Amino acid sequence: MKALLILGLLVGVSAAAHAAEPTAAQRTRGYLDAIRQIDPQIRSVLWINPRALDEAGAADRRTAASLSPPLNGLPLLVKDNIDIAGLPNTAGSLALKDNVPTKDAPMITRLRAAGVVILGKTNLSEWANIRSSESLSGWSGLGGQTRNPHDPARSPCGSSAGSGAAVAAGLAQAAIGTETDGSITCPASINGLVGLKPTVGLVSRTGIIPISASQDTAGPMTTTVTDAARLLTAMAGTDPSDPATAQADSQRSDYVAALRSDSLKGVRIGVMRYATGFHAPTDLAFEKALIVLRGRGAVLVDIKDFPDRSSIGGHEIVVLLTELKVGLNAYLAGTDPARVKTRTLADVIAFNRLHADDEMPLFGQDLFEQAEATGGLADPVYVNALAQGRRLAAGGLDSLLKENQLIALVGPTVGPSWLIDPVLGDRYVGGGAGNAAAVAGYPHLTVPMGRVSGLPVGLSFVGPAWSEARLLGLGYAYEQASRP
Repeated sequence: MKALLILGLLVGVSAAAHAAEPTAAQRTRGYLDAIRQIDPQIRSVLWINPRALDEAGAADRRTAASLSPPLNGLPLLVKDNIDIAGLPNTAGSLALKDNVPTKDAPMITRLRAAGVVILGKTNLSEWANIRSSESLSGWSGLGGQTRNPHDPARSPCGSSAGSGAAVAAGLAQAAIGTETDGSITCPASINGLVGLKPTVGLVSRTGIIPISASQDTAGPMTTTVTDAARLLTAMAGTDPSDPATAQADSQRSDYVAALRSDSLKGVRIGVMRYATGFHAPTDLAFEKALIVLRGRGAVLVDIKDFPDRSSIGGHEIVVLLTELKVGLNAYLAGTDPARVKTRTLADVIAFNRLHADDEMPLFGQDLFEQAEATGGLADPVYVNALAQGRRLAAGGLDSLLKENQLIALVGPTVGPSWLIDPVLGDRYVGGGAGNAAAVAGYPHLTVPMGRVSGLPVGLSFVGPAWSEARLLGLGYAYEQASRP
């Protein structure tokens, strides 16, 4: 009954935010009202931007002057590990509750130039789910437990849990998440959204609390493929402060222009059979999705195996923990020392021990402690793990695509949401479609695939580096064909 009451509120308030309110100010006010009414039950929003209505008013003035940029007035929420001037950036940790950046991350600067209205910042799995091997998706010491608006007893998945739950609840038109491995695509799938993890290096990571320089990226979480394409067009671009983005300006494009309903016609797509078999009802939904793809002219090729796929994770964790220590120490060193007393990962570990009742009531920090013990980017153990992980992930994907003459791979993103369980932790069902893409740094798009027992599940499209336009086109064609 509680879930039904919440969903009833969502329908009414979200409709009010959209219907017959032509100005940015009216839409923004509607979303802020929705956040105040609904979010106490979902806990997806950590901070409300006190300047949101001013930003909306500026958008309306641009409209009146016929000077509207492409995203003018779009109400947006942003994950709370991304720097926004004047708003805390905490990664959900009490250790960073006073960290208030004085300038926007470059990616936020691009979005502002495109005209978005920033409503506020969203809760997340604390430290983007890298603190503990037993962490609980959507929980942070600062924000508590984010819940899935489709069923508040169930998980929103992490680590962009708040971003996914908020958009699904109608608290914003779209949100920005970040992903190292699954943190955009899992919450998007489980919350019934479109989520895109771009090629690593297409979007700047400067001003984002890091995990991994080789895998981290920000990306859009939306209700439509069109909105994802619009946001990516604004977000993408080279940032001199982020060497990984050196090719971004030459690789970026107008992603909205790639959205055609006939994008599936005659193209060869590999079916990731190796990423199925984990849940029969999800497999059934996937088979129905394949019928839609074939009906739109796609040539589907079964891919039964991904060589050495099970070995990727062992190399990945070495890379993530090593890069975490280096990257987090660098981010913390750039914060205001008068506001942020934890200047290193070691300081954060000590803070958590001192404040264990608030920070570690459910799980510890074993991954942080392992990261602190790593030997740096010159350590041969790290160098080997990075090389082997890339060889298996990027090399494996490239070989599958080339040998089978494919433009992309398709599979179920993850199974339906599981019950939140603070005692036994997360109960992920499936999720094999995106791991290789995450380690390779390749793009991964998930779009709604239907429901299993009333809960959303997603369909994943994975392609080679810089293939966002193609993936968005495929996802758009599927979206248009599969809508009721």
